[in-house]
Amino acid sequence: MNSLCLKIVFMGSAEFAVPALEALERKGYDITAVVTQPDRIRGRGGRVLPTPVGLYAENAGMLLLKPEKLKGNEEFADALERAAPDLIVTAAYGKILPKSVLETPTLGCVNIHASLLPEYRGAAPIQRAILDGKRETGVTLMHVVEKLDAGDVIVSARADVSGMDAGELTGTLARLGAELLTDTLPAIADGTAPRSPQDETMSSYAEKIEKSEGRIDFGETADRIALRIRAMTPAPGAYLMKGDERIGVTAAKAAGPGEISYSAYETALPGTVLDVSKQGVAIRAGEGVIIIEAIKMPGKKAMPVAEYLKGNMFDVKSF
Repeated sequence: MNSLCLKIVFMGSAEFAVPALEALERKGYDITAVVTQPDRIRGRGGRVLPTPVGLYAENAGMLLLKPEKLKGNEEFADALERAAPDLIVTAAYGKILPKSVLETPTLGCVNIHASLLPEYRGAAPIQRAILDGKRETGVTLMHVVEKLDAGDVIVSARADVSGMDAGELTGTLARLGAELLTDTLPAIADGTAPRSPQDETMSSYAEKIEKSEGRIDFGETADRIALRIRAMTPAPGAYLMKGDERIGVTAAKAAGPGEISYSAYETALPGTVLDVSKQGVAIRAGEGVIIIEAIKMPGKKAMPVAEYLKGNMFDVKSF
């Protein structure tokens, strides 16, 4: 079967899924419907907004479905039947697909997952990989089953983490996943795509990131703090507390061995500010020194410390 003749229903919500939908449209695939999460209050403005996938589909004039639930939803089931998909493609949709949906397309359902499965099944594979200090991660195209991210692997592609924060790595993996999907669709259509069961003994779970995990603990090593800041950027955000005031941190690095020349380093307690300069705010960690390079003060936009110091004092002595 010519893959361009496939009728595809795309199911996705988050920004990670947009490049895959865009690639399918650009290649000329017949996208008979797009399914996304309902509009909700998003961001700090308190406005009800569509998902990134929903916004893209609306602007592209695609048939868009926003079911609150999938299981037992007759209206959605009827719409899906009318869309008559040969294949369902999912990416960062946010719901487990029930058996009724999985059995609808003749070629089944495939998912783009942002890890090298079976590692990091679950909600936050990108952030957890950074938080764990992984130097390499990737994306996997897999068959969807009722168990979370446990279906047979079709193909994977690796990517170097390279010091990226979660936002940057999400963009890299989203583009890689879109490419992997379109490159593999011809083999899926003609039945020649590989299929490898996952090794359950090697599986791990990437739990959803909680906002509280963004709080910086200066008892940790400088290396661990730097990983935490990268993993929490841009969302939910890393931060430190000055009394009741929350200071966001958007970029930081652990000082190298040759950079720790601060006179108070040996006697300072973790959380002590050792130096404030254009290079950043140097703070004693449980081991080493973390240099905060960019901050977001309450009511202000994020900016490099050098920019902030042009019109402000940073007079905090410790955290």
